Amino acid sequence: MLEYYTFSRRMFLSFNYVFLACLGILCILPIIHVLAISFSSSAAAQAGYVKLWPVQFSLSSYEYVLHKPAFFKSILVTLKRVGLGIPVNMLLTVLIAYPLAKEAKKFPMRTFYAWVFVITILFSGGLIPLYMTIKYTGIMDSIWAMILPGAVPVFNVILLLNFFRGLPKELEEAAFMDGAGHWTTLWRIFLPLSLPALATITLFATVNHWNSWFDGLIFMNSPDHYPLQSYLQTVVINRDLTLMSSADMKSLTEVNDRTAKAAQIFLGALPILMVYPFLQRFFMKGIVLGSVKE
Repeated sequence: MLEYYTFSRRMFLSFNYVFLACLGILCILPIIHVLAISFSSSAAAQAGYVKLWPVQFSLSSYEYVLHKPAFFKSILVTLKRVGLGIPVNMLLTVLIAYPLAKEAKKFPMRTFYAWVFVITILFSGGLIPLYMTIKYTGIMDSIWAMILPGAVPVFNVILLLNFFRGLPKELEEAAFMDGAGHWTTLWRIFLPLSLPALATITLFATVNHWNSWFDGLIFMNSPDHYPLQSYLQTVVINRDLTLMSSADMKSLTEVNDRTAKAAQIFLGALPILMVYPFLQRFFMKGIVLGSVKE
């Protein structure tokens, strides 16, 4: 019986490894294809010869993209958004998760407030009320219009409060016996022990701010204020020729449209592709330890 279990277990693990490897390859193939197009000549890309390897290697598309001021302006807007948005998200997430992690006898209204936040995941006021709120609060066409509406990521709050609930209660009791208050307990005990969960939700917040594009289109009146993904949306999907200068028009006659789009897509995804592998171990540990507990 033991040998049968061992053999079946090995077969199960082998199947998992093969399945996940195939799934990983399927996920990375589109990125390789886009990268190959960006490094190919305009004629090869236009003819559809490029698959997973560059044809007639060329850097002309990257030269075209890196000489576009609008591309670098959008990157600066995105970096500003990430630099301001992540501290706001993390601060509010921590301040909300800590009290909600308390027992009902210590915080009688915990369940009520928890449902107040959770219900926002299921229902929203709609796009028009959100637009009117942004407009009449006077933050339209500013960086705060893309930060404040999503200042409280409720999913991250749920992850962190479940992580807090899993910490030994004896640590908090010992801190209170030594004269510590809630602020000291939070900043000196809870947060240092929650680094995996904090790294996970920081990664979530970073990816969310970096990849958001729709709010930039509806809240920004000037294309100069577009974040990177909103700019790429206007270039790759809904190209607006009125936003292009005469120099851009001339360059497009020398560079294929497909290779230029591929180069901009890859450059836009490159920072996240570089950061994610280093945070992967924190990501996995934080998800497991911050999952819902009985």
